[in-house]
Amino acid sequence: MSGFQNKVSTEKTSMSMGSAGRKELLAWALYDFANSGYTTVVQTTIFSAYFVGVVAGVGQGITPGVSTLLWSLAIGIANFIVMISGPLIGAIADYRACKKLFLLISSVGCIIATALLALIGPGDIRLGMVLVTFSAIMFASGENLIAAFLPELVPEENMGRMSGYGWSLGYFGGLLTLAICLAYITWAKQQGLPETHFVPVTLLITASIFALTAAPTFIWLRERAMGGARYTNISILKISLTRLLDTFKEAARFRDLIWFLITLGVYQSGVSTVVVLAAIYAQEVMGFDTQSLILLIMVVNVTAAVGAFICGHLQDRMGSVPTLAIALVIWIIAIIVALLATEPAHMWIAGNIIGLAMGASQSIGRALVSKFSPIERAGEFLGLWGLVNRLSAIVGPLSYGLINYLSDGSHRLSLVSTLGFFIFGLILLIMVDESRGKAAAMHS
Repeated sequence: MSGFQNKVSTEKTSMSMGSAGRKELLAWALYDFANSGYTTVVQTTIFSAYFVGVVAGVGQGITPGVSTLLWSLAIGIANFIVMISGPLIGAIADYRACKKLFLLISSVGCIIATALLALIGPGDIRLGMVLVTFSAIMFASGENLIAAFLPELVPEENMGRMSGYGWSLGYFGGLLTLAICLAYITWAKQQGLPETHFVPVTLLITASIFALTAAPTFIWLRERAMGGARYTNISILKISLTRLLDTFKEAARFRDLIWFLITLGVYQSGVSTVVVLAAIYAQEVMGFDTQSLILLIMVVNVTAAVGAFICGHLQDRMGSVPTLAIALVIWIIAIIVALLATEPAHMWIAGNIIGLAMGASQSIGRALVSKFSPIERAGEFLGLWGLVNRLSAIVGPLSYGLINYLSDGSHRLSLVSTLGFFIFGLILLIMVDESRGKAAAMHS
């Protein structure tokens, strides 16, 4: 341990491990339920299509290719910012024992920005991009912070199950928000109302559901960390940066964590690609219309919830690494089915398999990083988890897009690169020793 860390050794937190009651555990899991509507409505379906087709559409003198690029750029900038800021925010939150405060700030920021998107109409491109970027930054920061609570709430042997509960509730939260929005859209269309009316309302619905369902998290979830000693002559920024540097310097002590983060970055690049581009593949290659796409997304949310729930229990029984290996094999099968699909029915099969794999792999990844993280530095290490997720959200879709561009629009050839991420990730996973990684975290 470095001299600096010896100086601030009093920052070791005193936590009551695994002492959270059912109400507090539910409050933690409900945050996944609350924030999932944002990704489903804003990033995946309703607002993304509205931005490309209306806000920056052909009617504004912008070609579809450019409007899609502007949307991708807004999301990419957000991911890049969180990739850099996530570990730093986590380190500060650990040192000051203020994860809950930071979580509140990020949540309020995302909710307000989502509600403000309701003001965006045709031609409001710059303001729309700013609000989308800001909301995505706040969302991703909150995702990192809520994950950092997991090691404080349950013992190591129950982390997989608890993470699975959270992801399962999250998928149902996204499904509920999307269903309510679609019900309103159906009613609005029957009344002859245009997109410029009903899309803004769906954003207000999304922001309201986020605020209401996240409330139990801030009422019942406790901040167990005690924080570090206050040194008036050392800035919190310097302390946090030094902690991060020490983390990388001590990589040899946490080699399984570091190796798993690399593995995670590889296979998560494939996951990110599917999240962003699966609907486009179904539409362009298999001829799905808008209604079919929405139904497919809703079904995938259900199967993803099932996958997260099952694998959450399974990894506590047989270990996270073997369970993740199974999930990656399921991913590989799903992508192969999509590649060989020749009719819509095949895509429905692939979509359901993708749902099972997606829920499983995302739940397992968060739980395994938590198991490999020293308790007193959970925010910092889960910040690294967030960094890897953000990097993969840039690398995966970009690789698909570049191959698609270079191959004159061949989506099947682009999907081969996505298959490669999962195969390579499975190979790298063999090098991760789960027992050694948990032992390193316990004796840090």
